[in-house]
Amino acid sequence: MDLGLGGRGLLLTGASRGLGFATARALVDDGARVLISSRSPESVDAAVASLGGAPAASGLAADLADPAAAEELVGAAVDRLGRVDGALISVGGPTPGSVLEVPEDAWRAGVESVLLGPLRLIRALLPHLSPDAAIGLVLSTSVRQPIGHLAISNGLRPGLAMTTKALADELGPRGIRVFGLLPGTIATDRVTEIEAASGDPSAARARTEASIPLRRVGRPEEFGAVAAFALSPAASYVTGTMLAVDGGVTRAL
Repeated sequence: MDLGLGGRGLLLTGASRGLGFATARALVDDGARVLISSRSPESVDAAVASLGGAPAASGLAADLADPAAAEELVGAAVDRLGRVDGALISVGGPTPGSVLEVPEDAWRAGVESVLLGPLRLIRALLPHLSPDAAIGLVLSTSVRQPIGHLAISNGLRPGLAMTTKALADELGPRGIRVFGLLPGTIATDRVTEIEAASGDPSAARARTEASIPLRRVGRPEEFGAVAAFALSPAASYVTGTMLAVDGGVTRAL
């Protein structure tokens, strides 16, 4: 299936590894050009090299929690890609903890990174987007059901999902699509770290897999394929929705 990505330019944040990088890989393999970003310059450089470098891929170190990052990223995207046909915005994980134990400052920092950072980037992007552009936000299954010990994520991501829905209403008349992606447990470095911290990684993985209807964790490339499709012209009538890529673990519709 031709996704129609040939020659299109996309900006991806948090994309030097994990789900963002898997999406960048799928996009480049289908003929798109990407500008990827993350907070680490070394990680960005390594990811760009792995994607083949220019003209298919370039990168810029940036942190969306920095108010200046949005304009910097958009300027680089316009300069290096020539055209901006979409963006995948990965929303970083806020401080873990229960509702009562997480300090108030951590909640404020979560608002900055989970809500305001993505919104600043979208506002900066809008004047430069092509008429049939797509914006995807990488959220979490916490949009639909709480995840233990992740109170801030449970509190803020549903609000960002509803904001995504409202943006789809606002930008739909311009032909711009907006949607959310809800990854479940995917075999990324972060998941490996969490399993290792449990003291028994094999047991932790077994418990996780037992809770997933497909009885396995996902692979990054499985998420990347869905994200690339959703960002592509092949998904031209998909907007205002949340796409779960979770092996069936979410119980809500």
